[in-house]
Amino acid sequence: MATGVVLVVVVAVIFAVTAADAGEFITWDDLSIPAGAGERLTTVTTTIVVSPDGTGHSRTVQGAVDMVPDGNSRRIKILIKPGIYREKVRVPITKPFVSLIGMGTGRTVITWHSRASDVDATTGRQVGTFDSASVAVEADYFCASHITFENSAAAAAAGAVGQQAVALRLSGDKTMLYRCRILGTQDTLFDNIGRHYLYNCDIQGSIDFIFGNARTLYQGCTLHAVATSYGAIAASQRSSPSEESGFSFVGCRLTGSGMLYLGRAWGKYSRVVYSYCDLSGIIVPQGWSDWGDQSRTKTVLFGEYNCKGPGASTKQRVPWSRTLTYEEARPFIGRSFINGEQWLKL
Repeated sequence: MATGVVLVVVVAVIFAVTAADAGEFITWDDLSIPAGAGERLTTVTTTIVVSPDGTGHSRTVQGAVDMVPDGNSRRIKILIKPGIYREKVRVPITKPFVSLIGMGTGRTVITWHSRASDVDATTGRQVGTFDSASVAVEADYFCASHITFENSAAAAAAGAVGQQAVALRLSGDKTMLYRCRILGTQDTLFDNIGRHYLYNCDIQGSIDFIFGNARTLYQGCTLHAVATSYGAIAASQRSSPSEESGFSFVGCRLTGSGMLYLGRAWGKYSRVVYSYCDLSGIIVPQGWSDWGDQSRTKTVLFGEYNCKGPGASTKQRVPWSRTLTYEEARPFIGRSFINGEQWLKL
């Protein structure tokens, strides 16, 4: 079927559905495709199929995203068949309610190789960390499942200038990722702004491989370090006590190599909490970094609650980090941390 015809059909069907059908909640249904849907390419559908062999509606992921009409008001599922999709993908703010659904993290891979220091051919300027992302999501109510997002740029020395290489940037509100892999080294996941829920995901990197100013709950995730020397898991950018941003890791597991900080104080009011996590021995005994600014030790909130593993000992932690009580940790443990009762029905 010609791409132009599919675009017209999809647009017509979507606008025939009222905004009320979209709802204001993300459910498990938004993260899955009924069995056989990828084989039945009907003319009345809100499932767009991506296949590199041309048997779907689009050969590229970006081509499928482009089929979604601006201002759509209901869930549109993009089923991405097995393949390595070597492209940059952007889901703009004008296209909410999009789901990217893969067929397994080892089978559906979106990968690109931009670094912050790369020069954009159009502008002649460096792309910067923000635009180095292999996949950039700027729309609300975005979902992804069973996909690998990768930045395949070669690993650089820890902290090397201009070598930031983002695999995934999340800049929309009310986002959920389930069983996804996010792979890179320096600055892998740009958790930029908005409220996000990452459940049973794998995130790989070396230094500040989760960073930004979002408010995000990471539950049951594997954090895999590939550092060859020192590194850090999280860098929260929170710069004011009035900001509700921060990162909460609950029931996560740390594996890998190097010597890692649990977090670094990118922002003056940086906020990172680990609860019920299994921390390997690659955590440096002091645990946390003030980013070279001692004044931040008075304003950050770096906390740990009921973690286990050889890296969980708090005996040598920096004195300005906190071993939390249950009452102190409770606001960070559940989905209420991200107002999940307002947009998640799982």
